Amino acid sequence: MNAPTESLRLDKWLWHARFFKTRSLAARQVSAGKIRVNSVKVAKPARNVSPGDVLTFPTGDVIRVIRIVALGVRRGPAPEAQALYEDLTPPENKAATPPLERGGPRPTKKQRRRLINSRSDLLD
Repeated sequence: MNAPTESLRLDKWLWHARFFKTRSLAARQVSAGKIRVNSVKVAKPARNVSPGDVLTFPTGDVIRVIRIVALGVRRGPAPEAQALYEDLTPPENKAATPPLERGGPRPTKKQRRRLINSRSDLLD
């Protein structure tokens, strides 16, 4: 008999690998046609993926390129999820916006109102 090939639903794998918070969010992204498997647009969340497949999809402002290394059995902790894939995203795409610098302690309510009013004056 032929051994069954190891595969898993695309939406389930994306959820296991912690790219999406819920499986339904992953399924929604796949259904919207925003995910490619081996350079082919996929529109069905039930599409099976296996180790060696390359996924391309947007997360925020970054286009991620991921090679599947293993299939998850469960949605475990982050280190376990990171072992499921190899990140092939080019370094220039990984550059995220720098964190906001804090200018001191938290403003008081009076200071926040002044700031909001000064911004609304600029918009008029």
